[in-house]
Amino acid sequence: MRRRRLFLAVVGLLLLQAMVPPGARAQEELEVTVGVDLVSRYIWRGLNVGDSPSLQPTLVFSGNGFEIGAWGAYSTSNQITDGDEIDLWAAYNLEFENGGGLRFLLTDYYFPNAGVEFSDYNDYDDEDGPGAHILELGASVSLPGSFPLTVSGYLNIHNDEGNNTYIQLDYPLSVREISLDLFAGFTPGSEENPDLYGADQFEFLNLGMTATKEVPITQNFS
Repeated sequence: MRRRRLFLAVVGLLLLQAMVPPGARAQEELEVTVGVDLVSRYIWRGLNVGDSPSLQPTLVFSGNGFEIGAWGAYSTSNQITDGDEIDLWAAYNLEFENGGGLRFLLTDYYFPNAGVEFSDYNDYDDEDGPGAHILELGASVSLPGSFPLTVSGYLNIHNDEGNNTYIQLDYPLSVREISLDLFAGFTPGSEENPDLYGADQFEFLNLGMTATKEVPITQNFS
């Protein structure tokens, strides 16, 4: 049953292109994006995952509305830490003429220091023990430019007894060429597996603002 559920999730993402409503636009050319961030701490959905600076590389292939990517987090500490992570994802994006959009996402979370082989996709209740991966389905809707609120929801569908859920609201602003993003994230909690978000009932996990400004250095680098 679990394998069937995972299979249907993957097939659903692949079939989304056939469900594009009128007025939707998709990117047509293949693009490759490579990057790396250095952050003082790895903070994920309000949770402090590591107590040291973290290197976080990204590789993304995107085109025709589809997106396949890999993301990593590697602690700069000499100690073995839970802050090391490798994520793989597949997504489909729709953009509408009124400025709104939809995004559907399947993410595979893998933690290399958990002591489980990468090839182990067991579920939490498998007789041989839980596997190395947590699979998550996500979807987000962005409202038109006159009120550009984005609502995102994420649900664990594999290797999480509590099927933990996370919901986030984002609202972008621009002030003097500085891009601002106000955000608030919460979970309804899980009595079966409260350890993932540290909550067995409704809790706010994330509340804050990010500010971004691009500074040009050369014609091709900023």
